[in-house]
Amino acid sequence: MNALVEKFAAPVDLAGRLLLALIFISAGAGKVGGYAGTQAYMESFGVPGGLLPLVIVAELGGGLMLALGLLSRWTALALAGFTVIAALIFHLDFADQIQTIMFMKNLAIAGGLVLVLRHGAGAWSVDAVLQRRAFQPA
Repeated sequence: MNALVEKFAAPVDLAGRLLLALIFISAGAGKVGGYAGTQAYMESFGVPGGLLPLVIVAELGGGLMLALGLLSRWTALALAGFTVIAALIFHLDFADQIQTIMFMKNLAIAGGLVLVLRHGAGAWSVDAVLQRRAFQPA
């Protein structure tokens, strides 16, 4: 199994990054489309609605950076922290099964991001291209 995984490491790494990035990109885009509703939802939890633009930038920007593999370790760290904080603010009603599932989903996403933090973006990434260029003689 290890040989098979290693043979396809680059596309597997890319697929993993894209799957993780998809939730952030779609969530950020959804917040743009439903701005007022999202702002009201945030405020109902005591989070200032004025932070919504930063949330959108974090989700859309972070999701796109993760998809591209750009500054992937830093991006993964930031998104993992963001995701855990969101779980702790918005999904702590464990009497509601849906909120419990959302809380666990956020933790699972953070776990995947921690793996990106540990292992990097892989060969098919902007990070890898920049690293190769940095080590080529002039």
